[in-house]
Amino acid sequence: MSQRGSHGKYKNEKGYIAIVPMNKKEIPPGTLRSILKQMRVDLEKFETIFKN
Repeated sequence: MSQRGSHGKYKNEKGYIAIVPMNKKEIPPGTLRSILKQMRVDLEKFETIFKN
């Protein structure tokens, strides 16, 4: 992860990159969907990973 200003740049194991806002405690639903789309992760997989 690298950060510039209020945004972080993340790369997953397949090399897909997503820019994530770092200045908010909660990410709006539309922004989260956009991040998951950039990373090519479906919502079900995301929920499985972060359910705990």
